[in-house]
Amino acid sequence: MLGVFAHPDDESLLAGGVLAQHAAAGARTAVVTATWSQDSPRATELSTALAVLGADAPRLLGYRDARNKASAPGRPRWCDVDLDEAVAQVVAHIQEFRPTVVVTHDVLGQLTGHPDHRRTHQVALLAVEAAALTHLYAEAGEPWQTSALYATTHPHSGIGDLGPLLQGVGKTLLTVPDEYATATVDVTAWLDQKWAAIRSHRSQLVSQRPLPALLSRLDGERRERILRTEYFTQLRMAPGAPGLRNLTP
Repeated sequence: MLGVFAHPDDESLLAGGVLAQHAAAGARTAVVTATWSQDSPRATELSTALAVLGADAPRLLGYRDARNKASAPGRPRWCDVDLDEAVAQVVAHIQEFRPTVVVTHDVLGQLTGHPDHRRTHQVALLAVEAAALTHLYAEAGEPWQTSALYATTHPHSGIGDLGPLLQGVGKTLLTVPDEYATATVDVTAWLDQKWAAIRSHRSQLVSQRPLPALLSRLDGERRERILRTEYFTQLRMAPGAPGLRNLTP
């Protein structure tokens, strides 16, 4: 399984459970992260979080967060970077890692509609298709056909305790119709790992508005209700891969 996410901590918050689940089942897992430079504190936090989840070392593209100039000084914002350049880099990671499943953001950019999330969704869709074709980005490596592509998402009925938590700090709630979520995964068995990975992003625990900080101020029962279920939308399925419809490792 290869995650393609915008920021350090997206992988733990949105798919930490399924990443830990797949690693526990013996699958290789890794994450491509679009923003923040390799020498930033958040890169170190990401490395710790991925180790907790049993994933490979970080694969940072090193672009600038749309809302944080200090994330990668001198680099363009990820949401502004040339689309062909962005796709080529993700294609290279797909062809090198050769994942069966790719997981990324949904078309809304998750609940908050962050522009980096939306750009990552666009890039991941194009990269999964391009990685399988011989004549596109031939310099990246040998073609590789990913069997399934999923977007992490939040259905209307699954927002629960998370809704008031985000609304309390003025954040939006961009949810999808329930039928849009085609896979619902109970990650209770991996909840301790998921929460430990989230807490590894220590810089996000000290401010008021980041979701890790909001979660850290909750009682354990309420936090568990928010984190124990992960929702996904199947975006693409390769022929002959019906067993992947439920994100089984």
